[in-house]
Formats: sequence, structure tokens, C-alpha cells
Amino acid sequence: MPQSGPEAQPGLSPILGTGRDPEEDRVYEAAPALPAVPAQKVLRHSVRGQVLRALRAALVDGELVPGEIYSGPALGERFGVSATPVREAMQQLALEGAVECLPNRGFRVVARTSRTLAELAEVRALIEVPVMLRLARSVPAAAWEALRPAALATAEAAAAGDVPAYGEADRAFHRAVLSLADNGQLVQIAEELHRRAQWPLPGAPRVRRADLVADAAEHSALLEALIARDLPVVESLVREHFAGA
Repeated sequence: MPQSGPEAQPGLSPILGTGRDPEEDRVYEAAPALPAVPAQKVLRHSVRGQVLRALRAALVDGELVPGEIYSGPALGERFGVSATPVREAMQQLALEGAVECLPNRGFRVVARTSRTLAELAEVRALIEVPVMLRLARSVPAAAWEALRPAALATAEAAAAGDVPAYGEADRAFHRAVLSLADNGQLVQIAEELHRRAQWPLPGAPRVRRADLVADAAEHSALLEALIARDLPVVESLVREHFAGA
């Protein structure tokens, strides 16, 4: 099991240079113009956030293998940080259902089933489809035009075959659409479901670039229909998008 250092996780890349993070163990003086906040806390929060983003990307890309156990110190060495921000990030992933904590052993990546993905797709559709159809009837074309950069970002990530980047861009696009409903709780819940739906199944082949490109094309087609206020096409595209999720 991959617990013994850099060679055990060849796919993971250092995110903060090499060696352990010295800022974890000492406090710097704050610049005179800054608020009197201990620099160590700011640095630790920043490091933890970077590690969390890297671990989430590794989950989406399949570099963290479902069913395998990973130790905090081994991942910390791989990322070039101490074990503390890794453990903190892993605890957040445990709350999200991505890993489970094993006392004195590390963290096991949760192995899901195709049924789990189907259930997530069904719940996402129940939440997002009615909202998108309601927005299609009320949001002006200018607001949809403003989402073109978000749709373009998904197309660019898809063309590059960058699965983690596509995952982020895909969530950003859906988040931008749902934000037009002006319901923060809706956006938060939908984002969490979307993130969970992106984790691969055990042994699943890497997502093909062609599949990413096709998915991104649906975003652009949806925007065009929304701008034109072609409600039948909007409904068809939205339902097909979730049916293929």
C-alpha cells in the first residue's frame, strides 16, 4: 500500500518546493502595514488550502487510488510540506466523503460504485434541472452572455485533456449558472454533489479527451439556447446533460 514516501505515489507532484515547509515551525514578524495577525496562522491556512486543492485534483485524476491507504507523512514528503497540513486537508476530504480516517494508519480513499454515481446524477438533476428551467424563463440574455468565459474555460481544459482542470472549470460553469438564482444554499449543496460526482470509480480508465470535449460543447450549446430563450432546446439540453453525467 502506498505509504512509504515519494516513490510510492509517482503521480503526485510537489506543490511547494522540496523538503518540509519551514514556515510550519516558526513565526515571522508581520509587516508594519498589515493587521496584527500571527504570520504562522496565515501561512498554515495557505499551505492547507494548496494541499487540499492538490489532493482534490489527484482524486479527480485518479492519482489517489480508491481503496488504497495513504499516510500523512508520506504525502507531506511528496508535496514538500509537513504532515500537519496534509492531515488537515485529509480531514476535510473525510467530511466530504472522499476518504476515511484509519487511526494510526492514515487515510483510505473511498471506493464507490456505479450505483453511487447514478444516485448522485439523479439528485443533481432533481436540484439543478428545475432551477435552470426557471432561470431560462426569467434571466435576460445579457446575463447569459456574461457566462461565455466560463463556458470557454471548460472547452479549453477539455481540448487540453486536463481532467482536474476540466473538473474545476465544469463546477465553475454550473456554479455561475446556479448563482443567478440568488440562493447561496442551493449553490453550496449543488457544488458538493458535483464534486462528489467527479471522483472516478475503482479501476476506471482515465477520462478520454473526446468525452471532455463533448461535455464542454453542451455548455456552449446551452448558453446559445438560453440567450435565444429557446425553452424547448434548453430543456432538452439540460436533461440530456444530466442523463449523461
